Amino acid sequence: MVTTPETQKNNPANVSLGKTNVTGYAYWAPKGTALPSDASTALAEAYVGLGYIGEDGITNASDSETTDVKEMGGENVLSIITSYSETYQFVLIEAMRKSAAQIRYGEQNVTGEDGALSITHTMPDDTEFVLVVELALTGGKKDRFVIPRAVRKEFGDRTLSGTEVLGYDVTLGALPSDLINGGTSREYIGTATAAAGGE
Repeated sequence: MVTTPETQKNNPANVSLGKTNVTGYAYWAPKGTALPSDASTALAEAYVGLGYIGEDGITNASDSETTDVKEMGGENVLSIITSYSETYQFVLIEAMRKSAAQIRYGEQNVTGEDGALSITHTMPDDTEFVLVVELALTGGKKDRFVIPRAVRKEFGDRTLSGTEVLGYDVTLGALPSDLINGGTSREYIGTATAAAGGE
């Protein structure tokens, strides 16, 4: 049967909510760690979970700039996208988790073990690392984002009080990577496999 716009029906099975993933939402690993190439394959042992994330979830934001070319009468005749960037922002609420503190302050600035940490507050380093973000979807499927070159970018304020959860508000930048054909991140939904030309 030939598929045409008229025969393509809406499918409620393609609609999903992001749900709790029991094993975690975000993981990091040293730069160069093998990247997953689908939504379901288990991550390599080098990946470390970052613990619970605050109720506002994970914000994946992108920003682009465009240059418009006008002709002498003032009409736009060409529009060119000149830059593009992408970030992932979330609040790590397991403040006593070593991996969460390391994402905020840098790996070398956090010592100890979960529940008993020593953290040096100083300028964070710009070491790149691999970030994987996951959500469980309706129907037992998974939405997985792979960021081969994640870097620390911005940090939110910490409120120290008896009514606010103690956590780390971090924004991580996603840099272009040749491992995913120059993309900043690659998303695998359900059982999607790697796109041609990249791992």
